[in-house]
Amino acid sequence: MLTGKELILATKPFAKEIRWKSWYYTISSYILLVAALLGTIFIPTNNSWGIWGRIACSIFSAGMLARMFIIFHDYQHHSILQKSFLANVLFTAFGFYMITPPSIWKRSHDHHHANNAKLFSASIGSFPLMTKQKFLEADKKERFFYLAVRHWLNMFFAYFTTFMFGMCIQSFMSNKKKHWDSLAVLIVHYTIATLLIVYFGFGTYFLTFFLPFFLSHMLGAYLFYAQHNFPGAKYKNNTDWNYSEAALESSSYMPLNPIMRWFTANIGYHHIHHLNSRIPFYRLPEAMAAIPELQNPSTTSLKLKDIKSCLRLKAWDPETDSMIGYAAMEVIPVRSAAKRQMRRRRKMAEVA
Repeated sequence: MLTGKELILATKPFAKEIRWKSWYYTISSYILLVAALLGTIFIPTNNSWGIWGRIACSIFSAGMLARMFIIFHDYQHHSILQKSFLANVLFTAFGFYMITPPSIWKRSHDHHHANNAKLFSASIGSFPLMTKQKFLEADKKERFFYLAVRHWLNMFFAYFTTFMFGMCIQSFMSNKKKHWDSLAVLIVHYTIATLLIVYFGFGTYFLTFFLPFFLSHMLGAYLFYAQHNFPGAKYKNNTDWNYSEAALESSSYMPLNPIMRWFTANIGYHHIHHLNSRIPFYRLPEAMAAIPELQNPSTTSLKLKDIKSCLRLKAWDPETDSMIGYAAMEVIPVRSAAKRQMRRRRKMAEVA
């Protein structure tokens, strides 16, 4: 069995891009995205077919945004199209369009990869994670915000919460000089939205701009959550942490149907991506098929039961070496605990 450095070296042959494929998938995806967006604007709506055609183009645009984002994500990992001026222009433009400021995205995502599943530093660039003990010791406000970030509503409204607020507003307010591009991204975003409303109307804005972003960001946020918060995921103290073990034990494999696998550009092979982020997305299935040690990962899916199982997980319990839900944390509300203590004191005073 290959482990550690030997396993990472075994993936090295697959970490070489096939240049023409990189360009083909990038350009074809760009063309399909632009065509779908144009369809939401220019398909005639003088009959029901035209209206449904625009809606179909809008939903397809959301899928293409998700696909392009993962290809953009590969470019940021230096796995495709490096040292290409055209690729740099295309992906920089897409990053701005997708509300993904380059400075905060690159820094936080690189940290995520370098510290995946480290118990006390995995929260940067990812969803926050507390141990059971830390959660029980937290005050009411800390518990509320912690649970709010991990709540399904935060993922559902990720367009506003994770991307618009977290990636842009929060990063800019934390360091205006370092994250000036966060403000620039918001200005570009709202300028495009305003122009669409002024020149084409609210309905076109909704189908061309709002709905594709809302759906793609919602999907992206949940995928990112489920890739590291699933039954069986392992988190370790920094001293016990191992890079290759973290990739295989703390990053899920998500088998998807061919259509969703295409729209998500093989991001479901996430355990392999974390083992070697230089493998282009289109070579991840090839690597899994060739290396036996990659073929028995922890899995999750987009089935409702698996989504529920992932969303129930709230904290890490070192005693059981597993992620646990809220019910398993034996939480005593702060007010209830105080009231019980007051009752005990009154009873003791009455007895005395």
